Amino acid sequence: MQELSKILHVEDDLDIQAIAQIALETIGGFEVLQCSSGQEALKAAPDFKPDLFLLDVMMPGMTGPETLAELRKLPGMADVPAIFMTAKAQRDEVAEFLALGAIEVVVKPFEPMELAGEIRAAWERHQG
Repeated sequence: MQELSKILHVEDDLDIQAIAQIALETIGGFEVLQCSSGQEALKAAPDFKPDLFLLDVMMPGMTGPETLAELRKLPGMADVPAIFMTAKAQRDEVAEFLALGAIEVVVKPFEPMELAGEIRAAWERHQG
């Protein structure tokens, strides 16, 4: 099973970025690259070579789903698992995000102490 170590986090809210960075790096031990927009993520992803995309759904410019669709077109990024983060978590919306290829949907506000474990559990389920 491939180990999860590098996460590309795309989130336009700087407070959420900061909380997620602490939760994922300090608690989870992951290497995290923060991007504030889909465009920034598209520029950063090829050099960073993430194991996982963690994408906010609602962002100005490109949404999380639009960002994922564009990331999938980059060399080596087609099979990188993705997790969406959203405050909109109705059952049909979650199903829609999973249908777009996400392996999990994390609901905001998330519990910082549990975020890394939640992501690791989704990764392990995905890896089978």
